[in-house]
Order: sequence, then structure tokens, then C-alpha cells
Amino acid sequence: MKQKNTHPPAMQSAAGTLSRGALSRSRILDAALNVFRAQGYAATTVDDLCRGAGVTKGSFFHHFESKEAAALAAIEHWNEVTAALFADAPYWRVKDARERLLSYLDFRAQLAKGELPEFTCLLGTLAQETFASHPALRAACAAGIEAHAQTLVPTIRAALERHATGAGCSAESLARHTQAVLQGAFVLAKAGNDPGAVLDAIAHLRHYLELLLPPSTPRRHP
Repeated sequence: MKQKNTHPPAMQSAAGTLSRGALSRSRILDAALNVFRAQGYAATTVDDLCRGAGVTKGSFFHHFESKEAAALAAIEHWNEVTAALFADAPYWRVKDARERLLSYLDFRAQLAKGELPEFTCLLGTLAQETFASHPALRAACAAGIEAHAQTLVPTIRAALERHATGAGCSAESLARHTQAVLQGAFVLAKAGNDPGAVLDAIAHLRHYLELLLPPSTPRRHP
């Protein structure tokens, strides 16, 4: 049975514009996003990836020399499609930095729908399982998570400067904290088989940021 494509439409490849060879590779990468998130790295076989993509093993090994090579390419693919998804997200159209950051969390909550493998993070899933056994995968996951955190730094810096000059934390550390909460929420959701744990964690993070970044008080003119 062919693996269902479970990532959002905005994260799917433009398969119709690809050549046959590129289409096969794209299908393998799309399948890898789904299968690795659902089964983990160790439990996933090349046969699983081929079955999910609807390709032969010959086609798989034409594009990738090993499962690890496919996983590294899948991480790059994940980074590309999620970067496009977040770059076009509505929170960027919010003018005030504080409200933009809160809108980012609202957007993350909107993504947390469906079955757990459909919205949890490929990078966090692979990093937890392979951090000691596959250093190349760990490093690639770390780079991807850090790159996403860095997209929040200018917004957080502007929010801190306007709303919390004495917060005692850097924009970089707070950006990483948001990702730590999200990745931890995915772990709790999987451990308890409860997708609601993600929404609960996001709500708590939002409340924390509201307290850390109080709304500006309008200045009174004499």
C-alpha cells in the first residue's frame, strides 16, 4: 500500500514540473518525511521508503547510496519545504514585533492538527534517535533547527528592545527557547499519545512571552 502524503499542501513538492528521474527522487524524499516521522530512523527500511514512494529499490539506489544518504537528503528537503511554508506565513504581515511573535505561536498551533506524525518535526525525531549513532544526521538536524530559530531573532530582538529592555536574555537564546518548548512538546505528545500536549505547551509559551513582553503603555502628552 502506498504511503499517504501527510505533510501540508504548502510543504509538498511541485512534482508535476519534474523529469521522470527527478520525480522518483522527489517521491522518495516526500515518502521519507512521512515514514521517518511515523516509524523513526532505525525501524525504517529501504523497502519502507520504496513502498511509500512507489518506486523500485533500483530506483532508490540510483539516487541514494544508503538509507543514511536518503535521510540527509530528506533533512535538506524538509528544511526547504518548511522554510517556504514559514516564509509565506501570515505572522510576517503583523507590524508590531511583539504581536508578530505571538502570531508565530498561533501559526504553530494551527499546524498542530491531525495525527502526530503529520505535524511533528522530522529534525527533532531524527536528532533524538541518531544523536550518538549517526553524527552526520545529528549535525544536519541541529543546523536545521538553528536556522529556523534564527528566522525569529530579528523579531524577538525588536520586541525585547521595545517591550522588555531589562529581560536579561538575548534574542538568540529566547529564539532557541521557543524551539526547545516546541520540540519538547512533540516528545510529550508522542510519549502520551496526546496531540493536545503540543497545544498546551504552545499556550503556556505564549503566556510566558506575554508576561515577558508586556504591551507598551501609550505615552501621555502634557
